[in-house]
Amino acid sequence: MRPPPSVAIISPALASANSGNWHTARRWAHCLAPHARVSIDNEWRGANADFLIALHARRSASSIAAFAERHPQRPLIVVLTGTDLYRDIASDESAKRSLALATRLVVLQGEGIRALPPEYAAKTVTIYQSARLLTPGRKSRRHFDLALVGHLRPEKDPLTVLRALRRLPADLPVRLFHIGGDLDPHLAAEVRAAGAGDARYFPLGALPQAATRQLIKRCRLLLLPSLMEGGANVLIEAVTSGVPVLGSDIPGNRGMLGADYPGWFPVGDEEHLAQLIAAAAQDPDYYAMLSRRCAERVSLFSPAHECAGVCSLLESVVAVTKSQGSQKK
Repeated sequence: MRPPPSVAIISPALASANSGNWHTARRWAHCLAPHARVSIDNEWRGANADFLIALHARRSASSIAAFAERHPQRPLIVVLTGTDLYRDIASDESAKRSLALATRLVVLQGEGIRALPPEYAAKTVTIYQSARLLTPGRKSRRHFDLALVGHLRPEKDPLTVLRALRRLPADLPVRLFHIGGDLDPHLAAEVRAAGAGDARYFPLGALPQAATRQLIKRCRLLLLPSLMEGGANVLIEAVTSGVPVLGSDIPGNRGMLGADYPGWFPVGDEEHLAQLIAAAAQDPDYYAMLSRRCAERVSLFSPAHECAGVCSLLESVVAVTKSQGSQKK
């Protein structure tokens, strides 16, 4: 009996970072565990592997190039992040090379493939990420609670939310709970200054994933103001907890909930965001519409759906590898 194949998953961030890349790597390892021997590391250091799965075309570029050079006939899968799709592949040569070297490319939301050069469409698949369904949490009766989740870095644009908070009427009983570590010290200082003195703002710093999910499910809305997203884990964690989303009108968000979702606002437009928050807090019909539209997408974000996509991906590259091997004989 042949041993199961070995799969090396390369994630530029590991468990200590508590980032989206790490959570994706961990879930995919869980999906593949019944079918393969799986390891996760932040760099490929030459260990034998039948397959390489690399998250992030630019940040994992050295591992991708090294594996392709050592094992040119072995499957190499590159999972593309938001910064890959909407910044790096247009300007960074190492990211471009990763696209060319990949056997398969994976995008994490429905609009991701549109950001790729047309010649890569045939080898690109979409796999939505997932989160376990949680029972909606008990909401505050006195306050309309908002969640903002993401480590502090420019791509997440937290300042737009702080500016929107200042535009809300003083008598609107909102509270903003902000979860995220200080990845960018300068931005962190700006965020602290923007929130200083506002009794509605509660900065909580970095929290474990389980604690973050428990807080999200007790809030009324998740706010997602990002400049770019590959397919935000936190959006999925909110939707699978019964919490609707207000987000920036960017491809990475539209590809998750649809271009016509009624909760999008122009990037950086704090006035529009404030208007949507006020509408959600004051208009039950609008809030119900947001909730209904999010609920319609829940099945896309189930662990079973994600695992089926990951395992199908592995089977497809196995089939291609076998076909190429037989053609050479």
